[in-house]
Amino acid sequence: MDSKLQELGLARQAARSEKNFALADQIRDQISSLGFDILDIPGGFEFKARSRFPVVNRITDVKTLTTKDYQISFALIVDGFADDAVTSIQAIKKFAPEETAILVLINGEIELGTLVDEIDDNTFLVQVSAGCGWGEAANTLLKIAPSKYVVIMDPSTILTGDAITPTLEQLRSGEFTAVGWRGGLINTEDEWRSTQDRGPGEVDVLYGYFLAVNRNEALEAGAFNIRSIYYRNADIEFSLRLRQAKGRLLQMDLPLEQARHHGYYDTDPEFRDAQSKKNYDRILDRFRGKNEILSPRR
Repeated sequence: MDSKLQELGLARQAARSEKNFALADQIRDQISSLGFDILDIPGGFEFKARSRFPVVNRITDVKTLTTKDYQISFALIVDGFADDAVTSIQAIKKFAPEETAILVLINGEIELGTLVDEIDDNTFLVQVSAGCGWGEAANTLLKIAPSKYVVIMDPSTILTGDAITPTLEQLRSGEFTAVGWRGGLINTEDEWRSTQDRGPGEVDVLYGYFLAVNRNEALEAGAFNIRSIYYRNADIEFSLRLRQAKGRLLQMDLPLEQARHHGYYDTDPEFRDAQSKKNYDRILDRFRGKNEILSPRR
């Protein structure tokens, strides 16, 4: 153990013995500033290294990560494959404007690798040790995001250029509630059971590879369904909530690429298919036949 820490621990112990609790608290704060908590145990004390980021047990315990205001925030949910998140975060830092916050929610107990090393003045991590559903995670990041505009982005997506300037331009115009990289139109001919990619333009749905939204309008529309344990089709339901609330969605060509999408290809197929079906069944139950909420056909 570092000799300075040990000296501080002994000094605090002596202060407590002398009932000088004000001094003991000051020494505790010094220890805390060195990245450790001091714990009183029978016969002495011990040190516990403090995490470099908040770790909570439940999603409802996640609190604000920064009080600084930003022009845009990226929200990433990391369920595994932390190296992918590192690559994605580094690309954001390379191409995004300076006033960009990066919020990373670590979902469950996973191997973090070098992910913690990405923490800086604009990059914030929080871990929900017990895990949570994808919809709950996405909503939490939306609620605590320190900006008017938020990008929900899968960690498999990588910026290859400035995707933010054109995205912000469209959102700030007030014409569109959401802007994304991939999307499509609901196929009404097969009773809403599929979507069709028609390329850039106004769309019915946007996908969560890169989905930028006006935060307040997204929350007012109900945000993501908390029953969405798995991500797939949750973005379609969210998009239709925005459309029902009179929001317009724009698909754009943006400088992005997608690496291996582990969230799909490396997820247990039985779980993936069952949860995807549950998500889409909710879409059909709530929206099928409501063609009036759809964007103009093209």
